[in-house]
Amino acid sequence: MAKKFFISTFFIFMCACLMAAPYTVVIDAGHGGKDGGAVGRNGVKEKDLNLDVSLRLASKLRTQFPDIQVLLTRSTDVFLPLQQRADFVNQHNANLFICIHTNAADARSAKGTEVYVLGTDRLEQNLDVAMRENAVMKLEADYQTTYHGFDPNSVESYIMFELMQNQYIDQSLQFATLVQNQFVQTLHRDNRGVHQAAFWVLLKSACPSVLVEMGFVSNADEEKYLNSDQGKREITESIFNAFCAYYKPTSTPSPVLEQKPVQENENQPVMVAPVISEKEPEKVLEKSALNQGHWCVQILAGRSRLSSTDPCFKSLSDISYREVNGLYKYMVGHCATKQEAVELRDRIKNKFPDCFVVYYE
Repeated sequence: MAKKFFISTFFIFMCACLMAAPYTVVIDAGHGGKDGGAVGRNGVKEKDLNLDVSLRLASKLRTQFPDIQVLLTRSTDVFLPLQQRADFVNQHNANLFICIHTNAADARSAKGTEVYVLGTDRLEQNLDVAMRENAVMKLEADYQTTYHGFDPNSVESYIMFELMQNQYIDQSLQFATLVQNQFVQTLHRDNRGVHQAAFWVLLKSACPSVLVEMGFVSNADEEKYLNSDQGKREITESIFNAFCAYYKPTSTPSPVLEQKPVQENENQPVMVAPVISEKEPEKVLEKSALNQGHWCVQILAGRSRLSSTDPCFKSLSDISYREVNGLYKYMVGHCATKQEAVELRDRIKNKFPDCFVVYYE
């Protein structure tokens, strides 16, 4: 009897081990509870907008993708510490983390959408946004102990972000760009681009992560749009469509999005990632040499190969690519020293503001 019990138990255990964990998406409605976030000119609160869109997005994903697990850090108006949000992501082994936020600025004319990933490129330019979003930790008792002495209002504290290694940067940039392209191409929202910034909640989340700024609640027109049913529905659909292009399981078909030229804001160009396409391009870029160590500048990444004349490259030449686990990383340059690559990066930053230097052996 004991032997049969052991065999049965062992069989159940082995079956459980062989079952693959579901693909998990965690959606984080920014702010909440005593932390209202930004407040519009007509009293609309960011925390409410964030929660409404997060609930809509979770419902749509669960309906259209029943094979994946969709979790919310909060589904009601409650306060959650930043670290607790990140811990939730890691405890559930999330595959993708989507933070929903609403922007604000002193200039009431500021408008448009932007999406952030973790990084320190252009740190000074994006520091005000990071400080505003990280400041919520000061609402926590003894926050300095929880965050190991990090001060969200101290520029010196952000030096620690420069020492990090973000292994999810490519996937994060890919999804972030798909979201921003949806906002710009489908909704014709003002394009403020895809950027890197030092957000604590992204730093501590061990998976591809993005922070979406849906628009400016400090702008009367955008506040009205963001608070309308149409606005919330369109924003939800845009993020959902971006996920459809990003998530491509072999067993579940998902819509293919048409790639259109991005209408760029002159001051804030967006980093464009290739949209998935089933058509093989007529001319494919040369694959980067694998046996020569060199420095180069990565400009974008995506799940499809592109022609060397694709408008995504904005007339740059000497483009090469690397394929890593089905992700195509597109690079420019073949530099012998890091300094040469840094100079190249600085020359093309006006076209690809979120490009970065990499080294391949």
